[in-house]
Amino acid sequence: MTTLPDRVLRALDQFNATHPWDHNAHYHRWILRQLPRRLETALDIGCGSGDLARLLATRARTVRGIDSDPAIITRARELTDPAAPVAFTVANALTGIPSGRYDVITCVAAIHHLPFTEALTTFRERLAPGGTLVVVGLARPTTPGDHLLGAAAVPLNVATGWLKNRGRQAPRPPSMTARTRPAEMSFPDIVRRARDTLPGARLRRRLFWRYTLVCHRR
Repeated sequence: MTTLPDRVLRALDQFNATHPWDHNAHYHRWILRQLPRRLETALDIGCGSGDLARLLATRARTVRGIDSDPAIITRARELTDPAAPVAFTVANALTGIPSGRYDVITCVAAIHHLPFTEALTTFRERLAPGGTLVVVGLARPTTPGDHLLGAAAVPLNVATGWLKNRGRQAPRPPSMTARTRPAEMSFPDIVRRARDTLPGARLRRRLFWRYTLVCHRR
């Protein structure tokens, strides 16, 4: 099955630039539904401007957000109430995670920038017993199912962008200042390698060119 024609993709890019909305933030409320109502510690890896970390602070006693981009960490600090139990740190996702173990680790649209198996292994090791890992990631479309789901998302993406911006041209939100590079791994490869590393992990394809992974550490 072929992908969308280049002319259609260019038109979509132009529309999305005029009516932007954050596909990653679309899943933030879903992430919260995977988590306990109350928890002690949470870590958001690749936190960007901190939207998810601030949401996690409604559940967690303390939240750490890390990102390798100093400029986006500065922006996250500017957008966060100083009284909120959230700390942002410039750090490498594999070697710079703040010490300790976490009841929840989240990673949204960042793991495809990292060595996949090594990243999952590191995240698993930093989870506290009974902790939950939630990943929202990007996969390279390779199967008919991938392309069908991507095609189904196109009109929904346009409608959502129009409704969120009330039909008006809008600036990009702070959470979208960084460009996300294309994924290299296919979803079948992601599933195979994730289940080898995290037995019991649940993975699903999702709308808006994303997949999800949820794993509970026993």
